[in-house]
Amino acid sequence: RQRTYHAFHRTMPLHLLLPRIDTLYRWFCIHCHFGTLFQQQVLLAIQVIFAVMFTLGYRTKLASVVSWYMYSSAILRNTWLYFILDRYFFYLLFYGMFLPLSQCWSVDASMSKSPQLSNSPPSSASMASSKDQGQMAGESKSNDPQPTVSKAGNGEPSGVSVIVSPATVTLKLLVLWIYLDAGGGKYMDPLKGWTFYADPLPALDTYCRHTFMARCLYAILGPMGLRLLTPTVVWVELLSAPLAFVFSYVGNAKMTYAMIGIISSLHFGISLTIRNAVLLSFVAIVSWAIFLPVGWKESTTSSSSSARPQSDDAADDHSRSQMTPSTTTATASTTTTTTTNQLARSLINPSTLIIVAMISANVWFETVGDCTSGLKRNIFATLLQNRWNVFIGAEEYVTWEIAPGRLADGSIVDVWGRRDEVEWTMPGTGAPCTSTARPGRWRSFPYLAELDEEDNHILWEYLCMQWDAENLVDDPKNPHPERRLLRYNFFMLQADVLPNMGFSSTKKRLLHSHEGGQ
Repeated sequence: RQRTYHAFHRTMPLHLLLPRIDTLYRWFCIHCHFGTLFQQQVLLAIQVIFAVMFTLGYRTKLASVVSWYMYSSAILRNTWLYFILDRYFFYLLFYGMFLPLSQCWSVDASMSKSPQLSNSPPSSASMASSKDQGQMAGESKSNDPQPTVSKAGNGEPSGVSVIVSPATVTLKLLVLWIYLDAGGGKYMDPLKGWTFYADPLPALDTYCRHTFMARCLYAILGPMGLRLLTPTVVWVELLSAPLAFVFSYVGNAKMTYAMIGIISSLHFGISLTIRNAVLLSFVAIVSWAIFLPVGWKESTTSSSSSARPQSDDAADDHSRSQMTPSTTTATASTTTTTTTNQLARSLINPSTLIIVAMISANVWFETVGDCTSGLKRNIFATLLQNRWNVFIGAEEYVTWEIAPGRLADGSIVDVWGRRDEVEWTMPGTGAPCTSTARPGRWRSFPYLAELDEEDNHILWEYLCMQWDAENLVDDPKNPHPERRLLRYNFFMLQADVLPNMGFSSTKKRLLHSHEGGQ
């Protein structure tokens, strides 16, 4: 990505970007201040360091903030490359800043534990010191919303609990929205591609045919099996998240696990049967970790409680039996007041206000926001977009690209595939399948053919520069001028999807003709 899109003489040089952005954009996008490949690599190294810190849970709060900022800055450097995968990362990193990720299974949690070096009773001085430290810790944490651990409902194991905080609730609602939007888009497809009666082919029959596992699935289920499975996917997306949200709320851990298992199986199947969907599927599975019940704290508490002497339990029972109604009422009143105060502090906390601001901005952008030009189009349309309706409708055709070009010695090569032979047939081995010679973010390249003037020239000139560099055309020690690329045509090829894993004859469309070295 960096070698293609960030350096001065690549497809988005700074002299094209800077005149189109304002001070706010430059302040938010640190990548806009550096144009050379080395500078971008330094920024990437910093981002990787903080990502490792975030993963290990070392200085988790700082690492989460820097990771979210660096990722947001990177995607703003070139918005041509913004995909739904980046949207997942953006929101998961954003809400990760407010989750209690450092409280367990982290370096921070290990460092905060004080080892028990002695079983002797503490001295009065050490008890006073501990009390002072506890007060200081309470004061330092009072500015953060404290998550509430809610026990499971009746009939559930005592070691199951759910952490409740503004961030956990909001992230669960985001996952709920993601699947309602994705499933709703499929359900309301005007062409009814995700229904049993889809004509001519159901959606899964058109998507699941480009990988080895997809062909195995087709061999096992057949056309009728895929037709039955197609509407099942829709209802899994529509029902799994709402049910998981309800079961998580009432504390039903078994059903919550079941919903997580069902949706994870769906995404795992997508990763195996749909090309270029592996990373997206795994990130989608990660987002469901927010629904996992938490059990280690309650288990520890239960173990500690069971380890108390029986005499202590008897004393507690005796003290409870001596409590008067007025004492009980006072205790309940104190508990209610404490809970109310904690809730009030949580609602007016800066973290909660930031989360509410993000939600409000998402709603504004999707309803009344005008992001048709300038800064709004670049920043808001990238950072505030919150739609997830992908894979809508059946795939009517498949596409791939080739770029036959002429070299200085007269030979014809495929510039896009970086090969010395030009293949016009559908790529793939064995059964027909489609692929691209440049997967990942290169898939956006052909869709930028309609750029204007200098943008368009720099975009397509990059392929000439890349070919000459990889073929050592101007190498100072051993140059190969005969391999210089003079011109090329960029074609998008297309084949219609037919029943029984078939495809129609290939059609071609010329997207661009380019003369090298201009």
